[in-house]
Amino acid sequence: MHILYRYLIQEILKYIAMVLAVVVSIYLIVDFFEKIEKFMSAGLPMSRVITFFIFNIPFIIAQVFPVSVLLSILIVFGLMSKHHEIIALNSAGISVYYLFKPVFFIGIVSALCLFCFSEGIVPITKEISEKIWRQEVRREAAVISKEKDLWLKDNRLIINIRYYHPHEKAIFGVALNYFDEDFRLIRKIDAKKGVFRDGTWVLSDLIEQTLDKKSGKYAVNIRDELKEPLKFMPDDLKQSIRRSTEMGFGELSEYIRKIEAEGYDATTYKVDLHAKIAFPFICLILCLIGTGIAARAKIREGPSLNIAFGIGAVFVYWIFYSFCLSLGYGEMIPPMVAAWTANFIFSCLGLFLLINAE
Repeated sequence: MHILYRYLIQEILKYIAMVLAVVVSIYLIVDFFEKIEKFMSAGLPMSRVITFFIFNIPFIIAQVFPVSVLLSILIVFGLMSKHHEIIALNSAGISVYYLFKPVFFIGIVSALCLFCFSEGIVPITKEISEKIWRQEVRREAAVISKEKDLWLKDNRLIINIRYYHPHEKAIFGVALNYFDEDFRLIRKIDAKKGVFRDGTWVLSDLIEQTLDKKSGKYAVNIRDELKEPLKFMPDDLKQSIRRSTEMGFGELSEYIRKIEAEGYDATTYKVDLHAKIAFPFICLILCLIGTGIAARAKIREGPSLNIAFGIGAVFVYWIFYSFCLSLGYGEMIPPMVAAWTANFIFSCLGLFLLINAE
């Protein structure tokens, strides 16, 4: 390996570690002070608080790692520019495209590492931290879930929900079982769908069976719609189902297949599935943008201005990326387009900056 390549790779990796440590520490401090009141209200011992944050660190690393890669590149090239090293290299006939080769290598390796890290470690640790938050801090009502099925108990009412669509705030395959003091079924409702509307659940396409205590028989009513005063809220269900961040790529793919096999809409999960592949590539794209920004002839003020440009680019990317995902969740654009549009546009921006760098 060329000595210059080895030097650039070592410097960039060193600053990636430093920036990552600083950003993760700041994130943890802010998150700690935001949640400390809830931890104290729940009476959670310090050991469990520490456990929560330790298992939340991998998720934080996965979120801020691309930013750390970009900032490290901007710092390294900014310092080289400040010390006139880039000018010296250009004078020796070494172009910015030559310097981009080790950066490109770091971008590829970073994207692969982020994908593997997000698949192998993040789902496991995120599930543990979320379990602590839901059950020990929020102390949510007892909800038992296994894949799609949700079971809720409220006094003498037992509810089974086959599938919950978080974006539509809709429940599918709803079964309400009302019992008396002797645990005898006195009323049963089977509904195809339920939607949370105006503060209450509205069930549709339902069959209602009510026990006649005198005859001991059930009266059957078929209704198109019924407002049922259920105590649980959409947020209660959203917190109870497994999130995409708690599942790996293969597990999420299988989850989508099962949902669609039963006729339910899996658009939200499809967007998240494509995002699991698209997001790690931002490491490579930010390497492209970082090199283009740092190597532009107009920027001679050292790393500070470069970092400002980089943070601005990341901020704009994140807003646009989130906006595209929202369009995908709302079924306004296909899931693949939603996940990859931001990457495509910012790749073009990175190429433009790099081409015009010299």
